Amino acid sequence: MTTTNNKKHCAAVFAAISVAVITANAAAKEPVDYVNTGIGSISHMLVPTYRTVQRPNSLFRFNAPYGDYTQDAVTACWIQNPGHRDSPVFSFHPYSGTDEGATGDWRSSWDQPHATPYRYDVLLDTYGTTFSVAPGEKTAIFTFTFEKAETHAIQFGTRDGKGGYTLDGATLTGKDVFHGMRGCHADVYLFAEFDRAPTAVRKSGNRTVAVFGKDAGETVKMRVGISYISNEQAQRNLRAEISDFDLDRLAAGARAAWNKTLSQIEVEGGTDDQRSVFYTALWRCFERMVNITEDGKYYSGFDGKVHNTEGVDFYTDDWTWDTFRAAHPLMTILQPNEESAKLASYIRMSEQDPERWVPVFPGVAGDRHCMVNRHPAIMFLDAWRKGIRGYDLAKAFELMDHTEETESLIPWHRGPLTELDTFYKEHGYYPGLHQGEKETVPGVQTDWERRQCVSVTQGASYDAWALAQIGRELKLGADRTAKYDERAKGYAKLWNPKTQFFHPKDKNGNFIEPLDYMICGGYGARNYYTENNAWTYIWDVQHDLPGLVELFGGKAAMSAKLTKMLNTSVGAKWAFCGQMPDGCTGLMGVFSMANEPSFHIPYLYNYTDEPWKTQKFVRKTLDCWFRNDRMGVCGDEDGGGMSAYAVFSMIGFYPVTPGIPEYQWGSPVFRKVTIHLENGKDFVLESPASSYETKYVRSISVAGGAKAGPLTPLRHEDIINGSRVVVEMSNRP
Repeated sequence: MTTTNNKKHCAAVFAAISVAVITANAAAKEPVDYVNTGIGSISHMLVPTYRTVQRPNSLFRFNAPYGDYTQDAVTACWIQNPGHRDSPVFSFHPYSGTDEGATGDWRSSWDQPHATPYRYDVLLDTYGTTFSVAPGEKTAIFTFTFEKAETHAIQFGTRDGKGGYTLDGATLTGKDVFHGMRGCHADVYLFAEFDRAPTAVRKSGNRTVAVFGKDAGETVKMRVGISYISNEQAQRNLRAEISDFDLDRLAAGARAAWNKTLSQIEVEGGTDDQRSVFYTALWRCFERMVNITEDGKYYSGFDGKVHNTEGVDFYTDDWTWDTFRAAHPLMTILQPNEESAKLASYIRMSEQDPERWVPVFPGVAGDRHCMVNRHPAIMFLDAWRKGIRGYDLAKAFELMDHTEETESLIPWHRGPLTELDTFYKEHGYYPGLHQGEKETVPGVQTDWERRQCVSVTQGASYDAWALAQIGRELKLGADRTAKYDERAKGYAKLWNPKTQFFHPKDKNGNFIEPLDYMICGGYGARNYYTENNAWTYIWDVQHDLPGLVELFGGKAAMSAKLTKMLNTSVGAKWAFCGQMPDGCTGLMGVFSMANEPSFHIPYLYNYTDEPWKTQKFVRKTLDCWFRNDRMGVCGDEDGGGMSAYAVFSMIGFYPVTPGIPEYQWGSPVFRKVTIHLENGKDFVLESPASSYETKYVRSISVAGGAKAGPLTPLRHEDIINGSRVVVEMSNRP
């Protein structure tokens, strides 16, 4: 090559590099661009994640029509999802050429989905139809493009044949019935407008078919308003938010809303995959709770009435067993004002309930009352001790105290006290049955959920501790808190010192034997535990970890048990999975990352003075079970429940004990994290050496102060005051 050619070659290379740099800068990613809604869309075992389209915490929520990405065909698409993982409402079936949609035989395979938090597009290839949706707060725009030169139509149906539609010109009004679990239901209203009137309308039962043209490439546009109050309110919602049929503009607004929300946490460093995992997890934390305020009013499923908000928005759709651990604590940092409104909503729901019971799984239709225990007490205590106000804590305590003394603790059962509850109050633990012993207490499910007596006792102990602490915050005196102080210790009554497990006891105070701690207590171990075996529930004492260390006989013994857990095999995995579907994925030894009671376990080495083991353990959970792929979530994500673990752990700390305003250190993934707080301050955490190998924390300095070790918890006040934290890291413990 000649010198001239060399110069030309170099000039071309430099020009190409310059263009590449300019292009890269022009296309720099914003936080929302890292969100991969397909993470976890194929399930290891249970319910996968959903490709949800909505605005942050908004009333309108759309889910992709397939439940799992591997599903080949869909039998219905749905306009609105009132509750996470619940029955959607207002079905629609776009089709061409045949009348299958009108007869209810509609079925289509699908292809080429494009999903973001702010827009969803998919091809229904059986009919050659593409539909798209973009969300408002209580509204949406849908478009339907028909490829074939055949008659085009959209059939609208309802969930169970109730309700129905009226199509007058270009205006469609409808009512459907939302059915949550455990008998909950609520009416949902729709007001929609097409960009032109259909050429014909057909009715078939409660189904309404809008018929349009025959031209290939025809696009039909529809804007919708949703309400839980009335069709008239749905119309007002639509008029307030949308004035045209411009789906792209609405999607751009939703994109901006998500980018503003996700930009509250800025990360630097890490890989593209890690940033995708992080921002996708953060995105999922804003699916719930849902703000269902409409023009200063809201419908309550707890009394079936419409109420005025009196200036405080009303939130619902929460599963406290899943979200008290990390999702709510995350919002005490990011959105304390909204967290205040959520807690105020719990008080309202309780006051509106005929029994005045505090809900545990509140939804649009009322309390679904799923899972075990009553954890709102922990949420109230956690927020209060972090300085969040704007709700009546004294009223909350009275309602929770009333609930504790009048409502049963039987899992998945909503009813008054039973003999099991009387026994618990007298003896401090829930009694179990021996294998083969017949259940005699009404309210206990015998086909599925059972008594779950160990986990119920442990959860009740944590709730009692929180109530005692709230009583102290309110200065109520020992006469109001003594009973809860005593119940907070109940977990220890089930400790078996010989085996170092929490072990079920019968009503006579005897350990139930024989008992296999690995495969114990029927399906999901539900005779004695909840969805997981005894290995998970060794550690379910979040409110009294020093007490747990004492039960072990010291930190060395507790550390040894943690290590044994990580090095114990579940045996034949196919057999274990068949009995423990909730706890069989995300396995590391017999530790399961896939279920909520496990979230704090990786941080427990900190309580044995071996923080480097926590740092390694946490990083391994992230590397193994939170990945940027379709199987990148190992268990039920539960609308932010599991994702909040990833958000906290990737930042570098975790709220092991909600109710104590501090965080245990793990291993920061990013070189720098900046949290823009609602109070206008910035919390900055710098870990400049952090990498795949450099995962071990050497020292931590807060706001330029003296260096401390990773056993010194991060205080919530240091975050809210906008401190700068520097973490020195190494590639060796």
